[in-house]
Amino acid sequence: MEKELSRWYSPRVDQDMSLVRWGHYGTPVLLFPTAGGDAEEAERFHMIGVLSPLIDAGRIKVYSTDSVAGRVWFSGEHSPEYCAAFQNAFDDFIYSEVTPAIRTDCRSDNIEIITAGASIGAFNAVATVCRHPDAYKMAIAMSGTFDLSKYLHGQMFGDFYFSSPLHYLPDLEGPQLELLRQRFILIPTGEGRWEDIGQSWRLANVLGSKGIPNRVDSWGPEWDHDWITWREMLPHYLNEVT
Repeated sequence: MEKELSRWYSPRVDQDMSLVRWGHYGTPVLLFPTAGGDAEEAERFHMIGVLSPLIDAGRIKVYSTDSVAGRVWFSGEHSPEYCAAFQNAFDDFIYSEVTPAIRTDCRSDNIEIITAGASIGAFNAVATVCRHPDAYKMAIAMSGTFDLSKYLHGQMFGDFYFSSPLHYLPDLEGPQLELLRQRFILIPTGEGRWEDIGQSWRLANVLGSKGIPNRVDSWGPEWDHDWITWREMLPHYLNEVT
């Protein structure tokens, strides 16, 4: 399987960042890591292995970058205001640096990208599609942690509001919403250990109230918040949509 690692300094997040690509052809899929995972987390946890039939068949190319915003949220070392600002900066990095890099690699200035991720990676997958439906057409958001406001300790910041779909979507109107209504958010989740399907339904209700197509898929109580679950989910859905 073809693999390529790129690394550059990003002024938006003020550090060196990695972007890994697996595959040579097909629909681009931007796969966000969990928590503080790096760009190669998916390979270490055998996700790339289970996606290899789709990659080798030229149906998908998988990209992943470092979850630097996740590290900031969960380190406990930063103020809520800093975490909110950094999440917004990470979104800018994704749209202004990663998106053009993917499109250049695909030799297309307007190719539409699928996002995917689990846990906080699901948050980033949804947030990216919702903020940038001009470039991203679908999110596969597995076992999502969609409400990060508990880390703000009762405070609210503009940077967080505009980063969190649960918070800004109810007020969204205009061309961005019209385009978002042509996109699709798929929200699969287990109901086993460490899962919280309530977060998935909450997101679905907000999306539905704005006419944004979405679907919650419950995999039932035998599926935990774990890579075993996500290695079953992601190939299943990507096989359906690519």
